[in-house]
Amino acid sequence: MEGVAPIRYFDRDFQVESVKILPGQYYAASGTGAISTVLGSCVSTCLWDPVTRIGGMNHFMLPGDGEAAASPAAPSARFGVYAMEVLINEMIRLGADRRRMVAKVFGGGRVLQGFDSLDVGAKNCQFVLEFLATEQIPVVARDLLDVYARKLHFFPETGKVQLKKLHILPNDTVEQREREYLYRLGDKAGGGEFDNFSARR
Repeated sequence: MEGVAPIRYFDRDFQVESVKILPGQYYAASGTGAISTVLGSCVSTCLWDPVTRIGGMNHFMLPGDGEAAASPAAPSARFGVYAMEVLINEMIRLGADRRRMVAKVFGGGRVLQGFDSLDVGAKNCQFVLEFLATEQIPVVARDLLDVYARKLHFFPETGKVQLKKLHILPNDTVEQREREYLYRLGDKAGGGEFDNFSARR
């Protein structure tokens, strides 16, 4: 999570070096390898520059708050406004061109039992689509809302995303992690196709 470095590991399924990001984190890179995450009500945006083949992914829990909306330098990537800006800026630092970026967006599942009145996932989805439209970054693929969690693998070299739908049970690890993260936030709560295949864990 925030303040913790993304986890590096070797993905035996894809036979590549991978980086796993958690809520409040982001990562950008070029070359071979993958960036992965698991989403419940959170949203991840995969951004890609098809010329430099630089790609990045973020993972955020909430669209934003007054502080985040007022300044792109707000201090937390848990909020969508900041999570989008820091990812874009990191990709530019690596050599990507903002004008060429395309987006793939995922998540926003209704998986948090007892938080139906907030509908965190729907708010996240609305935010990210509005943000990308305002920034004129085309959305070339999406898989949003519904009632399941998702596991993503994003490959910056090709811009490809592998998505697996996860049919979780109440108190599953994904739900527990997001519920705990949402509680920690306190009163601040307020390049083409992708492969999509479902599997029960």
